[in-house]
Amino acid sequence: MMEAEINLKRFLLNELKPKGKIFTVFNVVTLPIIIAGAFLIFYRIFYGLGATTNLSQSFPWGIWIGFDVMTGVAFAGGAYVLTFVVYILNAKKYHLIIRATVLNGFLAYVFYAGAIFLDLGRWWNILNPLIGNHFGVNSVLFLVAWHFLLYMIAEFIEFSPVIAEWLNLQKAKKVLSALTVGTVIFGITLSTLHQSGLGALVMMAKPNIHPLWYTEFIPILFFVSSIFAGLSMVIVESSISHKVFSEQLNEEHKKEVDDIILSLSRACAGALFGYFFLKLLVFIHGKHWVYIFSGMGLWYMVEVIGFVLFPCFLFLNGGRYRNLKVVRVAAVLSMVGIIINRFNYVFIAYKWYLPLSERYFPSISEIVITLAIVFAEIWVFRWIVNRMPVLREST
Repeated sequence: MMEAEINLKRFLLNELKPKGKIFTVFNVVTLPIIIAGAFLIFYRIFYGLGATTNLSQSFPWGIWIGFDVMTGVAFAGGAYVLTFVVYILNAKKYHLIIRATVLNGFLAYVFYAGAIFLDLGRWWNILNPLIGNHFGVNSVLFLVAWHFLLYMIAEFIEFSPVIAEWLNLQKAKKVLSALTVGTVIFGITLSTLHQSGLGALVMMAKPNIHPLWYTEFIPILFFVSSIFAGLSMVIVESSISHKVFSEQLNEEHKKEVDDIILSLSRACAGALFGYFFLKLLVFIHGKHWVYIFSGMGLWYMVEVIGFVLFPCFLFLNGGRYRNLKVVRVAAVLSMVGIIINRFNYVFIAYKWYLPLSERYFPSISEIVITLAIVFAEIWVFRWIVNRMPVLREST
C-alpha cells in the first residue's frame, strides 16, 4: 500500500512538469493577461464592483454576465447535444470527439459560469441558493444556480472515466463508466432547463429591452440557439485541437474528424434555420415592421441575416461540397452571432433609448478579467489533453 502511494505521488509530480515548448507565442501573450486578470480579480473582491467595472444601477449586468455566463453556457451546449447523440441515439461515429466535448463543456461551466461570483455585489452570498439562506426558492435564478451546480457535477462524472484511466484505476473506471448513461440523461434534462432558464431571467426586464428582441419565447430561443452555438464551438474546438495535438491522432482518425465536422455542419444548418424561422414568426406576429428601418432595426437585421441566415447558408454549402474551410467560417460567424445576441439582451438592446454617454461600456478591468478567464480555461484544457486520454485512443 505504501509503495502504491509513493508511485502515485511520483506519477503526479511527473505529470505536473511542463510538456512541450514553454516560450511559445501563445504562452508569451496569454500568461501576462492571466496574471493581470488574477490580480484584478483579487482587487475586485476586496474593493468591490465600483472600483473595477462600469456597472451601475441602470446597467446591473455587463460583459461578465453577457459573455462569461450567457454566452459561455451557450457555447458549452455541444456537450449535452453530443452526449445525447452518442449515448442515447448510439451514434458511435461521434465517439471520437465526445471526451474533448465533455471536457470543454465542463471547463466552460467551471470557468465561465463559476465566474458569476465576480458579478455579485456581495460575492460571499453565492452559497445562498444552495443553503436556502434568504433566497427566493421560487425565483428563476434559484433554479439556474442549482442547474449549474448539478450539471457541473454531471459533466464531471461523465468525464471521470478518463481521469480513472489516466490514473490506471481500472476498477474505478468500470464503475464510473456504468454511471455514464444515467448521468447523461440527468445532464441533458438539466441542460435543457437552464439554457432556457437563462432566457427566462431577461424576461423580467421587459420594459427595458427593445421590442425587436423581447418576446415571451425568449427561453425557447435561448435553448434552440444553444444547439447551434454548442455545435459550432465543437467544430472550432475540434479543428484547433486536432491540429495542435495532431501527434495524438493517426491519419485515419484525422479523416474521421473531418467527416464528423461535415456532419455537424448539417446539424448546425438545421438548428440555425429553425432558430431563424422562430425569429421570423415572432417578428411577424409581433408586428414589428415599424421598427425595421430604425437604427436598432438595422442592427437587428445585421444579427439575424448576417449571423443567423448567412452562416446557415454557409453550413449547407460547406457540407454539400465538403468544404471544411467554409464550415469553419460558418461556425465562427454563428458563434459571433451568439455573442452579439446575448450582449443585446444584457446591454446593447437593453435601455437602447438612453444616449451613449449614459450607456454601459465594459471597463479595461472587465475585459482583461474576461480574457484571463478564457485563456485560463484553454491552459487547463491543454494541460489535461496533453496528459489524459482525451483525444488519443483509450487503453
